[in-house]
Amino acid sequence: MNTAKFEKLLREEKQQIEETLSSVGTKNPKIPGDWEPSYPDLNVDPSDRNDMADEVEEFDNALGVEVALEEKLREIDAALDRIPTGDFGKCTVGGEYIDEARLEANPAAKTCIKHSQ
Repeated sequence: MNTAKFEKLLREEKQQIEETLSSVGTKNPKIPGDWEPSYPDLNVDPSDRNDMADEVEEFDNALGVEVALEEKLREIDAALDRIPTGDFGKCTVGGEYIDEARLEANPAAKTCIKHSQ
């Protein structure tokens, strides 16, 4: 298996995710790999309840995006960690090789189709 190809795909996806994360949050300096959503600065009048509600809704949306992207980033980092050990492309449940088509679709996959449920 050409792990260099998958490493390149993983690094490109990681870069894209980190760019997106930086638009909705900041890295937590106290916890490596952790991101914190940023509260949007919509420059609203605190006495206008509708504007305040919009600001809270925007933060809630950023939080949802941040959580999902942070999880995907952890999966990518774990996949990158499996490359030098020779475990990349092997199912973490059964040990069999993961079909290359599955890795093409999701290079961070840690299980084969059979064990993905």
